[in-house]
Amino acid sequence: MGVPETMRAVRITEHGGPEVLEVTEAAVPTPQAGEVLVQVSAVALNNTDLWTREGAYGRPGDPEALSGWRGPIDFPRIQGADVAGRVVTVGADVDESLVGRRVVVDPAIYDTEGPDANPVGLMGSERDGGYAEYVTAPAERVHDVTESPLTDGQLATLPTAYGTALGMIERGRLREGETVLVSGASGGVGVALVQIARARGARVLAISSGPKIDAVREAGAHEVIDRAGDVTGQIRAAAPEGIDVALDVVAGDLVAEGLPLLREGGRWVIAGALGGYDVTFDVRRLYLHNAQVIGSAMHTPTHFGLLMDLARQAEIQPVVAATFPLDRAAQAQEELARRAHVGKLVMHPRGRGQRD
Repeated sequence: MGVPETMRAVRITEHGGPEVLEVTEAAVPTPQAGEVLVQVSAVALNNTDLWTREGAYGRPGDPEALSGWRGPIDFPRIQGADVAGRVVTVGADVDESLVGRRVVVDPAIYDTEGPDANPVGLMGSERDGGYAEYVTAPAERVHDVTESPLTDGQLATLPTAYGTALGMIERGRLREGETVLVSGASGGVGVALVQIARARGARVLAISSGPKIDAVREAGAHEVIDRAGDVTGQIRAAAPEGIDVALDVVAGDLVAEGLPLLREGGRWVIAGALGGYDVTFDVRRLYLHNAQVIGSAMHTPTHFGLLMDLARQAEIQPVVAATFPLDRAAQAQEELARRAHVGKLVMHPRGRGQRD
């Protein structure tokens, strides 16, 4: 399979608004030893794309500092963490049988080599990502999904959103029969949380806005809480005995208001701060009730392997809200920021996007 010398890519050369996304011709990267070159079929958008572009992650001791996912970014940077595609060539010390295989890339950069390693970097932030026709990745981070019945667009939605969701569920030790609360339930991670928690046999209460309630219920929520109303009152009515696990991508005031709703030994898992990162709560709600607040950043290699097993068997059905061509990356990010959709937005670098 011939590989061209140049490719179309979308990159940022500084932090800023959608205007800093530039469509450019770039050299096709060469896979180094232990790496593969993937021709990108689809790349999904995430909030991480917005916050990395904006430099909104802050740094320890300086929450307002411009920063990528885990620190300063080396510009220029090609964005895009979530890639599905085909391996077109391999670097030294990589099995050549991977060439031609349909794969999903685990975008995490881990702190160690073990199965329970923690992510300390992210493709599209700490290394170039998939807003391009080609991307390199470590061979050990590409997962063969050739036989999956899911579309390339659906597969591309999985790494960050579903990986984050599965990491939250695993770290929260969600068990069959427990009652779970999902915040931000209409977003990419939220829909993933609803689907996976429902598949785990939990009773799912989901928080969403009025126009999206039916779609969230269709995704698998047993009860949907309208965030425009009295949220805590609605939760108490739906779960008078309390909730076992909260899976929260909103944080902000919801943490302080929601912690008293946990049952004995309850777990509040946080993987986002759409509602604000500066949180104050009564710590007595923790130690008097053996409750836990758990931070969850994406997934471990073990979690990602479990996710790929689900993908191969199509045990989850990701929702693709709309698709775009690569040269409309800025428009796609603007639509993501408006949060008017349910599910995931996807770009096809080698094709024409369309609304689904």
